[in-house]
Amino acid sequence: MNRHSDDRVKGPPIFSRRSFLRVAAASGGAGLLSACLLPISGQAGVNSASSVALPPATPDVRPFEIHVPEAVLRHLKRRLGDTRWPDKETVTGWSQGVPLAKAQALVEYWRTQYDWRRVEGVLNSLPQFRTEIDGLGIHFIHVRSKHDNALPIILTHGWPGSVVEFLQVIGPLVDPTSHGGTEKDAFHVVIPSLPGFGFSDKPTESGWRLPRIANAWAQLMKRLGYSRYAAQGGDWGAGVSSWMAKQEPSGLVAVHLNLPILFPPPPPTPGGYTAEEKAALAQLERYATDASGYASIQGTRPQTLGYGLADSPVGQAMWIYEKFQGWTDNKGDPEEVISVDRMLDDITLYWFTDTAASSARLYYESFGRDFFRMSLELPVAISIFKGDMFTPPKVWGERTYSKLFYWNEVPKGGHFPALEQPELFVTELRKAFRQVR
Repeated sequence: MNRHSDDRVKGPPIFSRRSFLRVAAASGGAGLLSACLLPISGQAGVNSASSVALPPATPDVRPFEIHVPEAVLRHLKRRLGDTRWPDKETVTGWSQGVPLAKAQALVEYWRTQYDWRRVEGVLNSLPQFRTEIDGLGIHFIHVRSKHDNALPIILTHGWPGSVVEFLQVIGPLVDPTSHGGTEKDAFHVVIPSLPGFGFSDKPTESGWRLPRIANAWAQLMKRLGYSRYAAQGGDWGAGVSSWMAKQEPSGLVAVHLNLPILFPPPPPTPGGYTAEEKAALAQLERYATDASGYASIQGTRPQTLGYGLADSPVGQAMWIYEKFQGWTDNKGDPEEVISVDRMLDDITLYWFTDTAASSARLYYESFGRDFFRMSLELPVAISIFKGDMFTPPKVWGERTYSKLFYWNEVPKGGHFPALEQPELFVTELRKAFRQVR
């Protein structure tokens, strides 16, 4: 076992940092980790009032705690109060972007009612860590189950997501017997922040593409002492998990994707594409003509975009809020499926960490080079949430994944299933991975 592993820590799921350190000390695990917690602090210099700085990472797996300084919180509220608004849209609905009235309502709630300390407390109640991998500090949540035979799983978010996407599913995954499952459904859960996102370091040079991230995740699981594990993801998380399956690192037994990268294979002859395939092709066409502008900008000029989003909390918020509306399973408003507080948890994390530009650079690095249909020989499970922006047909999966062992189309939920339908998301992971335990 790697010396950084906490595999020896047994007992109930670790949901509080205090109990984690107490159990670790009792089991000898405290020697495996740094003795001190590493809180974030206000960033020195020109941005000291608006964002936070990260402690340096080392190859040791060191506990990490979040505390956004009050000055940073006050600065955000001042900036929100000083917003200069554009004129109202000339259409009804969201076709030109976030409607002015919706934007103003969200920002007023953010300024006067939203409580960052709530989600900060939730995150700090979980075991969080930072460790250096391939020269970059990587932040991750790591919660072990009380069940010894739990399957380790690494969950990867996408853009504009973050680790907060998964907060509602951690408990049911690690403690299934308290959430309608059996101990055979248990997982040890690892949730990293992508490079340039959240509390992971921002790459300072090009090259952090999906294959490199996939390799880093394999190193992380090895560092944690896991010799057999699974991977899961949607959006960029699907890209990372697919590349892990392509690389087939030692210990990875299967992957689960909720947005499989299944662009159309050549049509069979004779007959061409089926009606189901043509519907998926129409979704791709709508994306290309009406919904891909964000990706074109982030994939070509992330730095230019970053100036506006890093300087304006409202700009940052609307860049993300529009995606919560466009990509979730709603009838017009994102609040139908994700609470305002949960959306602002994610938006505020981007603002406090000043990661608009660094997260966008992943598109520059990988969107046109690494995010493509690839044949995989490792076992693959797929859950299609029918409210997502793209729902490829099973036949494309069968032509792409030689060991496709699970495919299910879930009637509710969209691009962010762990946020929109956490119970269904957990059910899908349980059902899929029962076949490979």
